[in-house]
Amino acid sequence: MKLLLIEDELALSETIEKYFTDEGSICEVCSNVSTAIEKISLYEYDCILLDIGLPDGDGFAVMEFLQSSGKNECVLIISARNSLDDKIKGLNIGADDYITKPFHLAELKARLMAIFRRKAFGSSNILNYNEISVDLLGRTVHVNNKPTILTKKEYDMLLYFIANKGRVVSKNALAEHLWGDEMDMLDSFDFIYTHIKNLRKKLFELSGKDFFATIYGVGYKFS
Repeated sequence: MKLLLIEDELALSETIEKYFTDEGSICEVCSNVSTAIEKISLYEYDCILLDIGLPDGDGFAVMEFLQSSGKNECVLIISARNSLDDKIKGLNIGADDYITKPFHLAELKARLMAIFRRKAFGSSNILNYNEISVDLLGRTVHVNNKPTILTKKEYDMLLYFIANKGRVVSKNALAEHLWGDEMDMLDSFDFIYTHIKNLRKKLFELSGKDFFATIYGVGYKFS
């Protein structure tokens, strides 16, 4: 999962970033409204963790930008503001959930996963696509009821393709989703070809099907 954390409290920001990174997610961080809007306009995220008390403005401006630009990221507001008015405003303006500080990281993760599943996969912990079954909590994959061992990148790639099934996914979008800011340091897309090749082979061995169509010069379609 690719996250954007918008939080200006440094200690909390570092704690949340480390927690989700250790859990296997890509977690990008910024601390103000202007940088958040810039990153959201350039990149796509699965979920956004948004503090509404930011140094250069109200975090609700980020929500307004998401709505006006037609973006569909999951948004979980994290805030010290505990008033009913703020909660109602946040939910009415498009947030998926609202959690007040202080909170336990385990609860934050549970809430985040719940809204991600609801938006991307219809709330179920088990994701089924043809012969493929993914346990989102256990992070296990079965093909024709047989387990297959995927690397972290292969697993994340599979989820991304299933979430975008039938659509053409560009190599650039795939690299950005799986590597985040680190993609700027990469010289070519050779690493994508390798991961696609390995994932394609593992799925084919158990299903007898090639789920990937190569759209030359653009990317891939999963169907």
